[in-house]
Amino acid sequence: MMKVRRYLRGSGRVLGFVFIASVVWLLLDMAALRISLNDQTGQLLKEQVIKERHLFKQQSRVTQQMRRGFKHPVQRIDLAATETELGLLNSSNKLSHVYRQGGKKQEQMFGDKKVNSVLHKGDSLTKADKPKASEQKEEGALKIVTPKQGDPAKKKAVNWDLNGQKVEQVHNDSNKVEAIKTKVPPVVQENKNALFPTPKKGPGQNENAVEIPLHKADSKKKIKDEAESMTETKASQHKVEDSHPSKATLEPPHKDVKDKGVKPKAEDNKVETFAKGDLNAVEETLKPTIKVQAGKDFKKEPKVVKKSGLHKVLSMDVTNAPRDAHAVGQFGQAANVASAENVEVRKRWDEGHFNVYLSDQIPVDRAIPDTRPDTCVKNLVHNDLPSTSVIFCFVDEVWSTLLRSVHSVLNRSPPHLLTEIILVDDFSTRDYLKEKLDKYMSKFPKVRIIRLNERQGLIRARLAGAAVAKGEVLTFLDSHVECNVGWLEPLLERVYQDPRKVPCPVIEVINDKDMSYMFVDNFQRGIFKWPLVFGWSPVPEDYIKKNNMTESDPIRCPVMAGGLFSIDKKYFYELGAYDPGLDVWGGENMEISFKIWMCGGEIEIIPCSRVGHIFRGKNPYKFPKDRQKTVERNLARVAEVWLDEYKDLFYGHGYHHLLGKKFIDVGNLTDQIELRKKLQCKSFKWYLDNVYPDMDAPLVKADGLVFNRGLRKCLSLQKNTLLFETCDLSKRSQHFNYTWTRHIQHQDLCIAPHYKGNGFTLQPCESTKSELSWVHRSSKTAMGEHLIAKSVALHMCLEAGPKGDTFHLNSCDSSNSFQKWQFTHYYAQWFD
Repeated sequence: MMKVRRYLRGSGRVLGFVFIASVVWLLLDMAALRISLNDQTGQLLKEQVIKERHLFKQQSRVTQQMRRGFKHPVQRIDLAATETELGLLNSSNKLSHVYRQGGKKQEQMFGDKKVNSVLHKGDSLTKADKPKASEQKEEGALKIVTPKQGDPAKKKAVNWDLNGQKVEQVHNDSNKVEAIKTKVPPVVQENKNALFPTPKKGPGQNENAVEIPLHKADSKKKIKDEAESMTETKASQHKVEDSHPSKATLEPPHKDVKDKGVKPKAEDNKVETFAKGDLNAVEETLKPTIKVQAGKDFKKEPKVVKKSGLHKVLSMDVTNAPRDAHAVGQFGQAANVASAENVEVRKRWDEGHFNVYLSDQIPVDRAIPDTRPDTCVKNLVHNDLPSTSVIFCFVDEVWSTLLRSVHSVLNRSPPHLLTEIILVDDFSTRDYLKEKLDKYMSKFPKVRIIRLNERQGLIRARLAGAAVAKGEVLTFLDSHVECNVGWLEPLLERVYQDPRKVPCPVIEVINDKDMSYMFVDNFQRGIFKWPLVFGWSPVPEDYIKKNNMTESDPIRCPVMAGGLFSIDKKYFYELGAYDPGLDVWGGENMEISFKIWMCGGEIEIIPCSRVGHIFRGKNPYKFPKDRQKTVERNLARVAEVWLDEYKDLFYGHGYHHLLGKKFIDVGNLTDQIELRKKLQCKSFKWYLDNVYPDMDAPLVKADGLVFNRGLRKCLSLQKNTLLFETCDLSKRSQHFNYTWTRHIQHQDLCIAPHYKGNGFTLQPCESTKSELSWVHRSSKTAMGEHLIAKSVALHMCLEAGPKGDTFHLNSCDSSNSFQKWQFTHYYAQWFD
């Protein structure tokens, strides 16, 4: 104590007092901070309790309303886990189970009965033959990839719980699920992650009409408001008012065509015609109406950022009556006919070059398996997607396939996105496609018919449909397809993200013999091979790995198939639409593909959008002119406008006979060349390097030294004189090209056979001059190494003199080594 008192004397006392005061102040400060934190925490807890209590009361009110019969969109729970428990396995659930199994043959026990899911006409269900991939055909010049027979049982499919009880769920924040029974409209797509359609009866609507929510319910505080903001999903088979406020006559997007090309008839039938004398009006629709600014670079234009909510893809399908599980071809299953009916099958085959007899027995609104990758049902799309006009062009199409195409669009497209369906009749001759078709389609307010009073062909028919379309996006489809569930929104989403994107669905196969719906591999893309022949090819493995692609990612597509795609309407006309100089059919997919890629756009295949298509062995209709000549002329026109120096590869792969205007007239190319300049389109070399780098496109067939086996020396061109020298790769005078147009070329000069004296001359090279051609390595024969002058009578061969000081033409001799020539580099083993 004495020591303590000694330290507390004088200044020590002051220091001690300061220390004690500091400790006390610190303790008080910590206490105050703790009290403050407790107050904030308490306030947050209080707010959370109030919020949860409010949500609980709100959901209780919703549940009570639903129990009293109020129908509201709620999320579905897994029926497989609850049907048995709740005893809901009625006839409707049987059908649902069959469809979810995709038609795989197996017996399922439902109560005391067994249901076989394989369909065969109206009889008891029998085993359907598995379609062979090898049976698939080509349609015209288009080749399809060998499709894979998928296992539909592994795919999620539409749930057809018809006229029965639905099991629904309400999720709250504490993850509680309440199962409740409520009636919902028939034929609604099962999707655990999507919202249910809500019935809403209104004037002029059938009581089964349903509405689809336009956006995802982000806040549970607005459940009631969400129910009132949904749009209708079913307008088919019932006369209802069109969703557009105006029913005025549609005008094409060109002011100069306003009252020329389209002449509406009776509005009730929605049938319009292009008069025979007004075909020039159709031509006017081919011209782009949006002025393209010189120097405009599409890729450098800023993308307008849009603010919009998101929702999951609506996997919807509606129909007018409960589907019959035992119907022929139901659920996309293979259907066979009895042997006694084979005569009728063969008799009607030529009507469409597929099994028309069987097609006519299949429901026009049959169900098909949902073949999308599993992740697609979870994909989000924007609420304010652009609307679309779906355009079908047809000539003498089979009744059942045309109706099935239309119904698949009506049943599986969100109505608020489907502005209209335009049927363009390219002067059909069959009676059922006239008054009978008008009467049938009059039941569907969104279906319009355009009739051409003179055969125009697919290309101009599409342009006629586009000219009167009201939708923001044009969607072109063939008239023998079946759109799958969720097909439309993924296409429109890509256009929404960038109007220069041109999306295409995965084209799956409807077997032409048994009408089965066949699954196609996800990683397929459209390509071309020389001479501009369309085909399918797998996406390169290294590209998939490099970009870490999943099965639902969009696939860059060098060339579209051409029959099925969506495109922003303004962009379509900015690109000049289709080349109006193309006739009837053929080459239009090449032309628009090159134009899109080279002029700032992109073509993509969207695996989450799938459409089945009947690939026919040949065109069932006749061409106004010779079919082969029409296609050849179209392709030559595309080559002249878009291929630059690579056009020689087109002619050199089997189209030498098109060289020279005396053989074919491709028409005036001035407008197309000028359009390409205005759009500042890139070169075809850029296209090959950046879009299709795995395409083999050497500019020449062979090059380097030209070696003569007999002399053991090489050709040399010095001062416009040909002579032989000791071979030397370093000498430019000894370098020659053997071109795709069959010319032996040194810089701008070509060696030409001389008609007099069996000699030769040097002439300026010109690809259209057939007299400059030499055939070399045309076949695996003893004459393969010769240089044969085909323009000379008797097909003479170029021969070197034994002393190496002369050249002359002589009768071809396979054993004569002085007639054998060899280039240093060959870019193909043999040439056609």
